[in-house]
Amino acid sequence: MLPVIILTILLLAIDIYSYFGLRSALFASHVKIYSLIYLVTSLLTILGIFLFLKAGANGFVTVSSSTSIFFGIAFSFTIAKLILSANYLVEDLFRSFLWLFQTVANFRSAELISRSYILSFISLSIASVLFLILNYGVSFGKYNFQVHKKTLEFENLPKEFDGFKIAQLSDLHLGTFDNVEKVKKGFDLLQAQKPDVILFTGDMVNNKAIEAKRFVSLIQKLNAPFGKFIVWGNHDYGSYVRWNSEAERQKNLEDLNQIGIEMGLKWLNNANFPLVKNNDTLYLVGVENWGLPPFPQKGDLDKALKNLTANDFTVLLSHDPTHWREKVLKNKKEVALTLSGHTHGMQFGIEIGNFRWSPVKYRYKDWAGLFEESGKYLYVNRGFGCIGYPGRVGILPEITIIELRRK
Repeated sequence: MLPVIILTILLLAIDIYSYFGLRSALFASHVKIYSLIYLVTSLLTILGIFLFLKAGANGFVTVSSSTSIFFGIAFSFTIAKLILSANYLVEDLFRSFLWLFQTVANFRSAELISRSYILSFISLSIASVLFLILNYGVSFGKYNFQVHKKTLEFENLPKEFDGFKIAQLSDLHLGTFDNVEKVKKGFDLLQAQKPDVILFTGDMVNNKAIEAKRFVSLIQKLNAPFGKFIVWGNHDYGSYVRWNSEAERQKNLEDLNQIGIEMGLKWLNNANFPLVKNNDTLYLVGVENWGLPPFPQKGDLDKALKNLTANDFTVLLSHDPTHWREKVLKNKKEVALTLSGHTHGMQFGIEIGNFRWSPVKYRYKDWAGLFEESGKYLYVNRGFGCIGYPGRVGILPEITIIELRRK
């Protein structure tokens, strides 16, 4: 309850501060019209936040199109007003400093300088553009699935697996989707790539197993000659929603496990599985979620690699990319390729050619795309679904296709 109260106070402070700051700078002669417009935006924001909190209390099991739109509007208005408030705070600190300096220098009270019209106009323009961009991400970016293809060469790749094609999906967050048909188009796009195996690297749901029920038939229809495999992500444990008891949470885990089996998925939680082609073998290895605190560290790489030798060619499914540098690279048994997700690329950023930027890079060193060290590779999928902000700007939902080649 305390976090909700703190969030409410913070949002109100931002709302009120940006209201008075903008009014004093731009709308002195049209206060009534301005106040009416501002009131409408505030009510829409409050409604969106209320719907978001209500959906969150239910574990984000299902989200309707209208609710998703309100989420987007509320989020966009909040960010826009945060930018205005931040700019006005900086300006007010500067104005206060000048007033204090002039007062002390002249030994008399100076007059506080007025707000800058130009600065207010620039701030309003930036906030408006960002508002439009964020809403575009909700309406169009969310389902704009992109195929990212990579070809990786390995000297120790078994001959029979030369040209082997892996499809990776990560962070489906199925409860956040409000349009099953648009999700189907994403799955159809994956199937059109004709992969040899399909790998899911965690966070199938936001919190509850029931989120996945609507999509059982869609994932059942995905097929690959060597099957479909999956591991747990941090959201799959149901740790971000209140349960009546630990037994209820465990029942949810069991339900999700069973739903995965109904979808035709094989769970690889701290286990390995051989893919055999003629006389050659490639090993799929999967671990439960392992991340730096506050994320759970349930992954047991040694257990997952049990009975494998250093010469076996392995592909690891590990939801959190931090696991790669913290544990995988340091393990005596070499893992040729690690597949992760988790970051979503923050669902916001810029990708133009080889240039890639997102605020999430300041939290995760390996946050999207391909990384290599000492001949070992990590690929971080940008995520298929959304969490929190119900949209995508710049960092679009991803289907990864990796082709393995023998040097």
